[in-house]
Amino acid sequence: MAGIISYGAYIPLWRLARDTIAGAWGSASIGGERSVANNDEDTVTMASEAAIDCLAGLEREKVDALYFASTTSPYKEKECSTLVATAADLRTEIITADFGNSLRAATAAFRAALDAVASGSASQVLVTASDCRIGYPRSNYEQTFGDAAAALLIGNTAKSAVMVEGSYSLSNELYDVWRLDKDIYVQSWEDRFIIEHGYTENMERAVSALMRKQALSIQDITKAVLYAPTARAQQGLARRLGLDVKTQLQDLLIDNVGITGCAHALLMLVAVLEQAKAGDKILVASYGSGCDAFLLRVTEKIEESRRDGRGVNGYLNSRRPLSDYARYLSYRGLLEPQPGEPFRLFPAATTSWRERNWAIRMHGSKCNNCGTVTFPVERVCYNCRSKDDFEEVRLSDKKARVFTYTLDNLAGRSDDPTVPQIGVEFDFRNARAYLLMTDCAPNEVKVDMPVEMTFRRLYEGAGMYNYFWKSRPIR
Repeated sequence: MAGIISYGAYIPLWRLARDTIAGAWGSASIGGERSVANNDEDTVTMASEAAIDCLAGLEREKVDALYFASTTSPYKEKECSTLVATAADLRTEIITADFGNSLRAATAAFRAALDAVASGSASQVLVTASDCRIGYPRSNYEQTFGDAAAALLIGNTAKSAVMVEGSYSLSNELYDVWRLDKDIYVQSWEDRFIIEHGYTENMERAVSALMRKQALSIQDITKAVLYAPTARAQQGLARRLGLDVKTQLQDLLIDNVGITGCAHALLMLVAVLEQAKAGDKILVASYGSGCDAFLLRVTEKIEESRRDGRGVNGYLNSRRPLSDYARYLSYRGLLEPQPGEPFRLFPAATTSWRERNWAIRMHGSKCNNCGTVTFPVERVCYNCRSKDDFEEVRLSDKKARVFTYTLDNLAGRSDDPTVPQIGVEFDFRNARAYLLMTDCAPNEVKVDMPVEMTFRRLYEGAGMYNYFWKSRPIR
């Protein structure tokens, strides 16, 4: 039997008040705020952040597979799981797979990971889920959607913090919410029909069947993680199942994050595990063209799983308000900003392949003769002039500080015109690197400011996306 060894999450820094969205259209606000991915973020960068958060303090060499789940993958024909695995600096000799086209994609990946571990084809599988869906302007979805990612590391029973004791799945062909291959915005049918004949019927049927299968009553559940499109739908389902809404139902996170697509069930699960105690029984159920339901039991190993990762609570407490609705539209690509000068470039597949270790993995070179670390990887040590005598070292997880900087007021996009260009010095052997800074107020940048690394999308060119590392103030 397989279980969860570790867990992680990522929620973007920027939050847009729903009053701001409603004010732009003169409509009603549902209150609270939603998370918004920055203009240099997408589902790949968010999944990478969640994966790194999940792997904090663990040996990455032990991971045998990485699964990536999303309904908003940046590529239609290119595996994103390989890119996430590379950014997380995993071995190349691993299994990678993408899951998509359903709000149940993440729990489908979770089930596949459990099966892979149980069968012995992999000892540890990292499941990542990330979504950045777009609702029609002025629609309810525009307010309720949010952007985030979650990750779970699945392994064998001997090291598991959470055991998976049972599961139940069913499929249901229904047009409730969908996107065609040419659509930008999520489409949907009438709300009452969706909730009654789609969400409620399928979730109630699957959860009830799982409880019968495990010979448990609903009162045996410590926390119920029930994905839902709205808080009202979630609470209505909970009451039909006989759950105590106040004590057993996990918060939907809709007030301060939003509904984060296929990542949402795992994001809620991570929030539960951050507070769970040994012996807790957790019900997890996700919906999308059917339902996946799982019964989990927390073990005494749960305390060991709480390491240096930030998780849901850490990222919830690290936030900045997005100034206006127009900037949100620009960040989502619905308004086209004027591009900045540094981004009018064109990548090449050959160059990306040749430089992937330092550009995607953020490896530097450590001279075997004198110990000097340089970034990017250099064949010749600038200190002792040794040639081709180095080992590659990972810098993406190292803390650093601003050594020097300049604020370029002409380089940025029209929605973010000022680009902080930073010279950072790492805590690791005083290595230095030149990086752009993101997720910051340019006027707050200063020498000796602590920073950390973050994987971001730089620009689009030659029909491909270009990714690289940036620095940001420590969250």
